[in-house]
Amino acid sequence: MGRLEDKVALITGGASGIGEASARLFVEEGAMVVVADVQDERGGLLASDLGAEYVHADVTREADVEAAVSHAVDVHGRLDCMFNNAGIAGAVGPIETVTVEAFDRTVAVLLRGVFLGVKHAAPVMRSQGGGSIINTASVAAIRTGYGNHVYSAAKAGVVQLTRSVAMELGEDGVRVNCILPGFIPTPMIAHARGVPTGEADGKLGAITEAFREAQPIRRPGHPDDIAKAALWLASDDSGFVNGHALVVDGGVSGGRMWSDYQDAIEGLERKLGLRR
Repeated sequence: MGRLEDKVALITGGASGIGEASARLFVEEGAMVVVADVQDERGGLLASDLGAEYVHADVTREADVEAAVSHAVDVHGRLDCMFNNAGIAGAVGPIETVTVEAFDRTVAVLLRGVFLGVKHAAPVMRSQGGGSIINTASVAAIRTGYGNHVYSAAKAGVVQLTRSVAMELGEDGVRVNCILPGFIPTPMIAHARGVPTGEADGKLGAITEAFREAQPIRRPGHPDDIAKAALWLASDDSGFVNGHALVVDGGVSGGRMWSDYQDAIEGLERKLGLRR
């Protein structure tokens, strides 16, 4: 029996990247999955391949999120896991170049989208006596220099929203947690650098190679690494975990890597004339 046997999961941003990996793993573990995305062709093909459901959902639109939750309940009778995962890189560049429109769009997807998912999953899960809400944040929420300004601020908002709502919904048996991924090669990384949507998948190899040495664990992160964390939070194995920000980053947010520290010390010793 899988760890999500007979559970119903709705995954936003489920057509690619972390969402796709999570949808595949959740189905393997017995879940009935509803994939929600704006990439209709890709999402539809994935859902067909998995024997899952697909719904179009722009997470910035309340009506879309409400309809996605209603679809999961109408088809499967309940909702056990709401994985608010949809995201974009959003506004890029120095702060003085960021437009108000780019700021609003970034916050709308990354923070309002999570808020709407939590808002509409909450009454369903309360009425059935339990459930797990999972939100995708980022190490950029807790460390500067790992994301663009507005992206980082929005992800920090996701962490605090998660903690705050967990204190409310936990009293009704609904757990709310978030995952903070590190450097994970996904199409979103390519999109942020201006790569057209149709070409983004072809750049994943280069992104993966660039991330190989970015953290103490000397391999790049994978969408599956985050999917496995989401699986744990969605399952009964984490039944006493609530309001938690789970960092999955290979250690990158821990600080300076030991090898970099040693290089710095050697440089200092050379300046002091202690070594040549």
